[in-house]
Amino acid sequence: MPHATIESVASKRGKQTVRDMILSMLVITAVAGVVYIFIPHDDKADPVKAVDYRVELATARRAAPYPVAAPAGLTEGWKPTSVSYEGRNGSGWHLGFLDPDEKYVAVEQSTAPAKKYVPQVSQHAENTGRTREVSGQAWEVWKGSKYDALVLHAEGVTTVVTGSAPADRLAEMAGALKTASADDDASDAPGAGAGAGVAGASGAPAAS
Repeated sequence: MPHATIESVASKRGKQTVRDMILSMLVITAVAGVVYIFIPHDDKADPVKAVDYRVELATARRAAPYPVAAPAGLTEGWKPTSVSYEGRNGSGWHLGFLDPDEKYVAVEQSTAPAKKYVPQVSQHAENTGRTREVSGQAWEVWKGSKYDALVLHAEGVTTVVTGSAPADRLAEMAGALKTASADDDASDAPGAGAGAGVAGASGAPAAS
């Protein structure tokens, strides 16, 4: 009886290895299927959680050297997703939203020089030289490959509404912005602070 050659033994072992791998994959797939079926899950779960920014808003309004803006009276479907206030480096206020079509819109404010600040928060959008009137205030229209923006200059602060949402959504957010003093009650629903439109706003050129 001929002895098995090294090549035939190697070939046999190789076939066994491939077979074992296939069997292992089938077992793993079966287990994963059982887990998926019997462990509760929600196919419609929303991966983006809404944030409650009331505490951060109240804190920023007490600390910032300018009237901090937040929206009031937005239509149904807007979802706040991020909030921050940085007391240093321009006292930056940020409030991020998803609009009803799940496009991103952010409210950004800072005392930093507008020439650098606006391109930074608007993903390098550029001033078109045009303006859009929103709630009686002239906002600069900025356009970019990623984000567009509406920009409002006031004494000591620049307010930017920017994001991937279309122009009308940016204008809707800009028109909803209200400011309040540190003494105003911040216990209402998010964005429902008292006050008028973005306080002290003007069409004056930004500081360089």
